Amino acid sequence: MNLVLWISQILLAVAFAGAGVSKLTQPKEKLRDRMAWVDPVPPTQVKALGAVEVLAAIGLVLPPLTGIATVLTPLAAVGLVIVMVGGILVHLRDLKKRDTEAARRLEIQGAILCAVLLVLAALVAWGRFGPYSF
Repeated sequence: MNLVLWISQILLAVAFAGAGVSKLTQPKEKLRDRMAWVDPVPPTQVKALGAVEVLAAIGLVLPPLTGIATVLTPLAAVGLVIVMVGGILVHLRDLKKRDTEAARRLEIQGAILCAVLLVLAALVAWGRFGPYSF
Protein backbone atom coordinates (compact mmCIF):
# COMPACT_ATOMS: atom_id res chain seq x y z
CA MET A 1 0.00 0.00 0.00
CA ASN A 2 2.92 2.32 0.68
CA LEU A 3 3.95 1.94 -2.98
CA VAL A 4 0.41 2.81 -4.15
CA LEU A 5 0.48 5.93 -1.99
CA TRP A 6 3.88 6.98 -3.37
CA ILE A 7 2.70 6.48 -6.94
CA SER A 8 -0.44 8.49 -6.19
CA GLN A 9 1.61 11.27 -4.59
CA ILE A 10 3.93 11.46 -7.59
CA LEU A 11 1.06 11.43 -10.12
CA LEU A 12 -0.75 14.17 -8.20
CA ALA A 13 2.44 16.20 -7.84
CA VAL A 14 3.19 16.04 -11.57
CA ALA A 15 -0.39 16.90 -12.54
CA PHE A 16 -0.74 19.81 -10.15
CA ALA A 17 2.76 21.17 -10.70
CA GLY A 18 2.09 21.30 -14.45
CA ALA A 19 -1.34 22.86 -14.07
CA GLY A 20 -0.14 25.32 -11.44
CA VAL A 21 2.90 26.45 -13.40
CA SER A 22 0.78 27.05 -16.50
CA LYS A 23 -1.68 29.16 -14.46
CA LEU A 24 1.19 31.13 -12.96
CA THR A 25 3.13 31.76 -16.16
CA GLN A 26 0.52 32.17 -18.90
CA PRO A 27 -1.88 35.07 -19.34
CA LYS A 28 -5.56 34.45 -18.75
CA GLU A 29 -6.31 34.92 -22.46
CA LYS A 30 -4.02 32.04 -23.38
CA LEU A 31 -5.46 29.81 -20.63
CA ARG A 32 -8.99 30.44 -21.92
CA ASP A 33 -8.34 28.14 -24.90
CA ARG A 34 -7.88 25.11 -22.63
CA MET A 35 -9.73 26.24 -19.50
CA ALA A 36 -13.01 27.99 -20.29
CA TRP A 37 -13.74 28.40 -16.57
CA VAL A 38 -11.12 31.19 -16.29
CA ASP A 39 -13.34 33.60 -18.26
CA PRO A 40 -15.36 35.01 -15.33
CA VAL A 41 -12.50 34.65 -12.83
CA PRO A 42 -10.16 37.57 -12.07
CA PRO A 43 -6.55 36.96 -13.17
CA THR A 44 -5.29 37.27 -9.59
CA GLN A 45 -7.51 34.39 -8.51
CA VAL A 46 -6.25 32.24 -11.37
CA LYS A 47 -2.65 33.01 -10.31
CA ALA A 48 -3.50 32.28 -6.65
CA LEU A 49 -4.97 28.91 -7.62
CA GLY A 50 -1.82 28.17 -9.61
CA ALA A 51 0.33 28.99 -6.59
CA VAL A 52 -1.79 26.74 -4.35
CA GLU A 53 -1.42 23.88 -6.84
CA VAL A 54 2.35 24.28 -7.07
CA LEU A 55 2.72 24.44 -3.29
CA ALA A 56 0.53 21.35 -2.88
CA ALA A 57 2.63 19.48 -5.46
CA ILE A 58 5.77 20.34 -3.50
CA GLY A 59 4.07 19.38 -0.23
CA LEU A 60 3.17 15.95 -1.57
CA VAL A 61 6.74 14.85 -2.25
CA LEU A 62 9.34 17.09 -0.62
CA PRO A 63 8.58 16.54 3.10
CA PRO A 64 8.77 12.73 2.97
CA LEU A 65 11.90 12.86 0.80
CA THR A 66 13.66 15.14 3.27
CA GLY A 67 12.07 13.73 6.43
CA ILE A 68 11.23 17.28 7.51
CA ALA A 69 7.65 18.23 8.49
CA THR A 70 6.15 15.08 6.99
CA VAL A 71 2.70 16.07 8.28
CA LEU A 72 2.60 18.53 5.36
CA THR A 73 2.06 15.66 2.90
CA PRO A 74 -1.41 14.62 4.10
CA LEU A 75 -2.27 18.28 4.68
CA ALA A 76 -1.36 19.04 1.05
CA ALA A 77 -3.56 16.12 -0.02
CA VAL A 78 -6.49 17.49 2.01
CA GLY A 79 -5.96 20.87 0.41
CA LEU A 80 -6.14 19.27 -3.03
CA VAL A 81 -9.37 17.50 -2.07
CA ILE A 82 -10.84 20.92 -1.29
CA VAL A 83 -9.54 22.37 -4.56
CA MET A 84 -11.02 19.46 -6.52
CA VAL A 85 -14.43 19.85 -4.87
CA GLY A 86 -14.34 23.43 -6.10
CA GLY A 87 -13.26 22.25 -9.55
CA ILE A 88 -16.15 19.81 -9.78
CA LEU A 89 -18.61 22.52 -8.73
CA VAL A 90 -17.23 24.95 -11.33
CA HIS A 91 -17.45 22.37 -14.12
CA LEU A 92 -21.00 21.39 -13.16
CA ARG A 93 -22.00 25.07 -12.98
CA ASP A 94 -20.50 25.70 -16.41
CA LEU A 95 -22.21 22.59 -17.78
CA LYS A 96 -25.57 24.36 -17.45
CA LYS A 97 -24.25 27.42 -19.29
CA ARG A 98 -22.92 25.58 -22.36
CA ASP A 99 -25.13 25.55 -25.41
CA THR A 100 -23.42 22.95 -27.61
CA GLU A 101 -23.07 19.25 -27.03
CA ALA A 102 -19.29 19.41 -27.51
CA ALA A 103 -18.93 22.13 -24.87
CA ARG A 104 -21.11 20.16 -22.45
CA ARG A 105 -19.03 17.03 -23.04
CA LEU A 106 -15.87 19.02 -22.27
CA GLU A 107 -17.32 20.18 -18.93
CA ILE A 108 -18.34 16.62 -18.04
CA GLN A 109 -14.82 15.42 -18.82
CA GLY A 110 -13.41 18.19 -16.62
CA ALA A 111 -15.68 17.20 -13.74
CA ILE A 112 -14.69 13.54 -14.11
CA LEU A 113 -10.98 14.43 -14.13
CA CYS A 114 -11.47 16.51 -10.98
CA ALA A 115 -13.30 13.59 -9.36
CA VAL A 116 -10.46 11.17 -10.18
CA LEU A 117 -7.87 13.58 -8.77
CA LEU A 118 -10.07 14.08 -5.69
CA VAL A 119 -10.16 10.32 -5.06
CA LEU A 120 -6.37 10.05 -5.42
CA ALA A 121 -5.82 13.00 -3.07
CA ALA A 122 -8.29 11.55 -0.55
CA LEU A 123 -6.46 8.21 -0.70
CA VAL A 124 -3.14 9.93 0.02
CA ALA A 125 -4.66 11.95 2.88
CA TRP A 126 -6.21 8.84 4.43
CA GLY A 127 -3.08 6.73 4.06
CA ARG A 128 -0.58 9.34 5.23
CA PHE A 129 -2.69 10.48 8.19
CA GLY A 130 -3.54 6.91 9.07
CA PRO A 131 -1.91 3.52 8.78
CA TYR A 132 0.86 4.47 6.37
CA SER A 133 2.10 7.72 7.87
CA PHE A 134 5.77 8.65 7.68
